[in-house]
Formats: sequence, C-alpha cells, structure tokens
Amino acid sequence: MKKNLGEGKILLDLETIVADRSDLQRRWSALGYFPDKTISQALAEGIERHPDVRCVFYANAKARTATNRDLYREGLRLAGALRQLGLGRGDVVALQLPTWYETAVLYHAVFHIGAVVLPMIHIYGPAEVAFILEQSKAKAFVTPDIWRGVDYLARCAAYREIPTLDHIVCVGEATGQGVVRLCDLNSRRADDFGPDQSDPNDICLLMYTSGTTSAPKGVRHTHNTLLREWGRPTYANRGLYLSSLPAGHYTGFGYLMRPSIYGASTVFMDHWEPKFAAELIQRHKVKHSGGTPIFLLTLARVAEENGLDLSSLESFGMGGASITPSQIELADKMGFPAARVYGSTEHPTVTCFDPDAPFEKRAYTDGKLDEGNAVRVVDDSGHDLPRGGEGEILTIGPELFVGYSDPELDKESFLPGGWFRTGDIGRLDADGYLVITDRKKDIIIRGGENISSKAVEEILSLHEAVAEAAVTAMPDPTYGEKVCAFVIPKPGRSLSLEEVIAHFGRSGVARQITPERLEIVDSFPRTPSGKVKKFELAKRLARGAVGPSRSKPYRGGVDR
Repeated sequence: MKKNLGEGKILLDLETIVADRSDLQRRWSALGYFPDKTISQALAEGIERHPDVRCVFYANAKARTATNRDLYREGLRLAGALRQLGLGRGDVVALQLPTWYETAVLYHAVFHIGAVVLPMIHIYGPAEVAFILEQSKAKAFVTPDIWRGVDYLARCAAYREIPTLDHIVCVGEATGQGVVRLCDLNSRRADDFGPDQSDPNDICLLMYTSGTTSAPKGVRHTHNTLLREWGRPTYANRGLYLSSLPAGHYTGFGYLMRPSIYGASTVFMDHWEPKFAAELIQRHKVKHSGGTPIFLLTLARVAEENGLDLSSLESFGMGGASITPSQIELADKMGFPAARVYGSTEHPTVTCFDPDAPFEKRAYTDGKLDEGNAVRVVDDSGHDLPRGGEGEILTIGPELFVGYSDPELDKESFLPGGWFRTGDIGRLDADGYLVITDRKKDIIIRGGENISSKAVEEILSLHEAVAEAAVTAMPDPTYGEKVCAFVIPKPGRSLSLEEVIAHFGRSGVARQITPERLEIVDSFPRTPSGKVKKFELAKRLARGAVGPSRSKPYRGGVDR
C-alpha cells in the first residue's frame, strides 16, 4: 500500500490512490457537493437563468460587451466548427490566449464538444509551450498572432513536429503555413451539432503549474471539481467584478466561466494596467476585485495620484506570497476590506474570503476553511499535530484535483484517504483559521506565479561559466518575491547579471524566471549529506552578508 522512504516521504501505490479517489467521488456526490453534470449542461442551464447578464471585455483598452446569450450561441457555433475538425470527447485543446471575448467563447466551445481545455499562461516561452503540448498530447493549439509586442504566431514553427498536434488556430488577422484563423473557422458552421454526452467525472481541464519539479506539472480537474469551485456560496450574488487575471491562470480561467453559469457580471482586462483598472472601477462602479499584492499596491498609488474614485469597491481578495498586514490595512483605509485567502491550482479554494471577519483574522491568517474542505497539520513522519502545532498542511475537499497527468507524481503527493500534500507549512488557530508560515516546496512566487528554483538552476548550469548554482527567493515590496541566483563560477571565469539575462533570453523560457539578482560566492553552506542550505542563503541575502560585492540587482523590464 505505501512505502516510508524516511525524512517523512511516503509513497503510495497507484491502486490505492485510484481507490481513494473513487471513494471520495461517491462521498462528495452523496453529500451534494458535486452537481453531477457536465460544464456543457451547466452552461445550458445558466443561459436559462441568466440570459441577459453582461460582461465587458477590454482588449487593448477597447471594450466589447456580451451577454450570456451571446457567449452561449457563439460557443455552440464554434463547437460545431471544432467538431468538423475532428475534435471531440477527451481530445486536448491547448490555448495560450489573453483574457479576450474570443477566449471565453473558445472555452465554451471546447467544453461543449467534451474535449479537455488546456489553458496556458501567456508568459510561457516556446520551450515551455512545446513541452506542454507534447506531454499533454494536445491535438489543437490556439494562439494570438501578435500581442503586446510578442509574435506568438512565429513561435508555432517550433511546434509543428509534435506528433499529436493536428491543428494550429490563430486569433488575429495574420496567418501562416498550416494555420487556420479563428475568423475562418467560425464560418464552418455545423448544422448537426449536439452537446457531447460526457461523464461529470471525466477530465475536462488540464492546467500546468510550476512546483518543485523543473518541468511544469499537469493538474487534472473534472466537471464536478470545477463546478463545485465556481459555484461556491461565497461567490453568490456578489457582482460586479473586475478581473485582470490571465486567462491561462486558474483563477482567471474560472472568472471567465462563472458569469455564464452563475450570473456574476464581470469586467475583464486583458492585462494589468493600474491606472486603467482604477478608471474602470470608477466607470463601472465595480464592487469586487482582487489579486496579488502588486495589484493592490499599484491600484492604490494611481488612484491617489490621479484622484480616481474607488469608493464602489466592497472587497478585495488577495492570494500569493508575502501578503502583509500593512497591505490589508491599506485596503481598509481606502474603504474596502481585503483578506488573505489560500489555495492552489491543485486545490483552488481551501479557505474562503469573509470581508466581515475581524481585521486580525483577515490580516494575520489565511482565512477559514471553505465548506466541505478539511485540513490536517502533520509532522515529518505524517503524524497529526495538536491544534496550534506547526507542520505540513494536508488538504481534502470536493474541488481537489484528481491527480497529475504524470501518475508517478501522485505517489508522493497523496496520503491514504486522498489527502493532498500541499508542501506548505502552517497551523490552525483556536478559531479554525489557517495560518501559512512557510513552505517546503522549493519555489518562488513572483507576482502570483510559481517559479521552480530547480528549473532556474538547470538553465543556469548550462552556462559555460557556471560551476554550481543555487536559486532562492528574495523579498520584493511589489511582486512579493523575485529570483536571486547564487553562483560559484568555474575557475578563472567571471559572470555578470547581463550575461545571465542574455543566457536566459536564448533559452526560450518565460522571462519571469530570469534571475533579477546575481550573487557570486566562493562556496555554499551545506548539510552533512551535501545538500545546499538554501534557507541560510536567503538569510544572508536578508542581512546583506552574501559575499564578494560582484553583483547588482537587475532593474530591467521583466514584466508579468
């Protein structure tokens, strides 16, 4: 059933994991947490309840308004065209698109044909995209032509040799060999289209996230897990929202789907621009928004500098790393309560946002458990700790994912009974509020996006001047954390931050994982077994005692 490998690492066999998962699915259904319907069915019901709910999509500051009825009709029409391409139940359709009207329609269409939606964040470079397309066995890939100065269509040449990839679709006017434009695809209407008869426990979402592994991990969700998360009571009747989160990020993806199913009117931005966001809040009288600390801090600054009115805001939910009580206090002083919440792509909403909770709970904890969720706090041997004890956080609940695309990763990610090992350290207080204090996972959370330290180290190691590298997070008041690289150069070699930036630029990965500070050191602090003590490097960085002064922080244009 399980193997204890020491140091708290327990491996389950896949048969046990699958059996636990089946038991949980039956439990959630019996308790009424699962709607036991497909997203296509939920969309059809949503259009009956909320046909005239409106959303506004801002692409490059130009507005497009659409009702739920508009989105539903266009989604069905496009679904027929996708089916004519030979796409259907279980096929993976990958999309690397901004938060556009077309993106929402495409998500609808893919769900209608029973295929698997694979959203990708726009910051992924061609190396990451190629890996995801190949590992997921995607049959179709949808991309912009050019957006914000990046020629996404030109990158598609690197994907043509992927054996399963049959179709590349471009949203835009440009085209290329073997590429079909979305506007042309839309004209291929199929008259015999009918919604696919999928099972509510079918995989319908595959989303890749960075973690402790150097390669992104494919997180799998079903119709039931998604509909449970989107329909949580905390979201009932709380529009109008403003969402500027990327459509390829789990939260941004969810915001695109909620209006059509649950009637939550939303204003969408295709990228974060704080002054424009403040103007939209003032123009549309937005009630609710959220994001990482950078969203709140820049929004507050531009509102004050430009005299913009944010008084319509009633709440601001915050997730990610390094959220401080002072940031929660800042929102309160501006007239809208903010709060920390906790979740991940694997378990999207572990705790919920209660704007009426006392300041101490909103500022110093990560929230109270959402209905149906449970948490255990365990020591390194997997034994439960008493209330208030600090250890690894295990979670379980009806919106928990159903495993990674690589089943081998499940073996060390789940414990008996279906409990998920988050890799985060924390405790439960006397009132049942969760407090995250640290994390086991070797990741950096920059502006809400996870960056694998191992992935950065592997790229650094390919540079001809690098003998050994270790990567840690460095605190940043705006992004929460940024990437700092500690490097031991090869004998007789030197290395500058500019050379590191150029090296990462040639690697084809997302710019956000490029180190923004380089520290040259002669040696690393190590454990008796030889492992680098990264926590000591981080402490040295905080004290400013990092070794020879042969580095400088990068202040260039690495943006979200």
